[in-house]
Amino acid sequence: MFDNLTDRLNASFKRIRGQGRLTEDNIKDTMREVRMALLEADVALPVVREFTDIVKTRALGQEVMQSLSPGQAMLKIVNEELIKTMGEANETLDLSAAPPVVILMAGLQGSGKTTTVAKLSRLLKERHKKSVMVVSADVYRPAAIDQLQTLAAEVGADFFPSTVDEKPVDIVTRAVAQATKQFNDVLIVDTAGRLHVDDKMMEEIRQVHAVAKPAETLFVVDSMTGQDAANTAKAFNDVLPLTGVVLTKTDGDARGGAALSIRQITGKPIKFLGVGEKTDALEPFHPERVASRLLGMGDALSLVEEIERKVDKDKAEKLAKKIQKGKGFDLDDYRDQLSQMLDMGGMSAMMDKIPGMSNVPQNVKNQVNDQDVKRQIALINSMTKKEKVFPTLINGSRRKRIAMGAGLQVQDVNKLMKQFKQAQKMMKKMSKGGLAKMMRGLKGQMGQGQGFPF
Repeated sequence: MFDNLTDRLNASFKRIRGQGRLTEDNIKDTMREVRMALLEADVALPVVREFTDIVKTRALGQEVMQSLSPGQAMLKIVNEELIKTMGEANETLDLSAAPPVVILMAGLQGSGKTTTVAKLSRLLKERHKKSVMVVSADVYRPAAIDQLQTLAAEVGADFFPSTVDEKPVDIVTRAVAQATKQFNDVLIVDTAGRLHVDDKMMEEIRQVHAVAKPAETLFVVDSMTGQDAANTAKAFNDVLPLTGVVLTKTDGDARGGAALSIRQITGKPIKFLGVGEKTDALEPFHPERVASRLLGMGDALSLVEEIERKVDKDKAEKLAKKIQKGKGFDLDDYRDQLSQMLDMGGMSAMMDKIPGMSNVPQNVKNQVNDQDVKRQIALINSMTKKEKVFPTLINGSRRKRIAMGAGLQVQDVNKLMKQFKQAQKMMKKMSKGGLAKMMRGLKGQMGQGQGFPF
């Protein structure tokens, strides 16, 4: 996420961090590079100007010039100003209204609105323990209603049926009545997307807004459209009272212009980031954590939260007890860990959050990918039960058979066995003390920027 901007900002600050003292000249040179990095990231020009002017003014002040570590002091200023630009702190959904709390989703066609409805439903159910109903008021795209019904079943949300023959206002009126009748905590309304902002669309969504009386009106926008995302959100906000923005497809956005522009241009907070295609790939937006990632400092807090939420604690506790009893860490255990890693968004998503990863050369990062993890799982699946429990049995002829069974090469098996041995050693060290100590050990490894052994 935002890799290009992170690389450019890191390059800008690398030189200044190592200098004993800062001068007006080297501050100006650094800010010129930062300005270019932000413009290349498609951050809106007014936002770039304001940001660089404030940082330059603060950097030339006593706060930095008299600091014992001026490079670090300047980095601190940039971090603080990035956080301010993106909105200071996480702004949560207002779920305090009498149920059903209505959340209205608006956006252009192709922004990922319907998928975001499902992701938000899952997040509200799993993290906030809310009962959720969803309804589609998109009568222009017949597939939208079917798509939402399928996704609702996947995430366990109640689906309110609608047809293309009905008026959106009537659909929403009936849905609110039904959600009230069956005591749903939240009703999420999916509205029609358009190719561009037009009067007819805005009038229709205004009418829907009037009958729905939503506590939250969220604008869903594709982050890969850069500063256009901020401008489109502003156009919507001019006619519809938005309460926040959901930025989608950030996992494919190497620039980050939308994240840095939206708050300044619209005055509305980014509330969530879409970080993948799966229904659990929605993260609350924390400006301080995103700023930390942008400056290459990782986001250990989000990573630990994700581990604690998604790691199967029963399995982890059993594994800790098993290793404590001297039964060892076998290939079945290793496969379970690889699978859980994929469930957390894969290696690339995790590396983005590990502190210190910005110092790892790009060619090393490129060697770590989800395809490699999937290949390792395929190789383990190609083994016999006995081989998984007693890896020392895996000799040359067995390696050939395992490779053929997975459609891979013997060298892939060799690589797997080498990495498995590293993981085995790490687990042995961390297991003395049960699950709690294993989790502390994992956090410690991340704090040192070591991450996982593959």
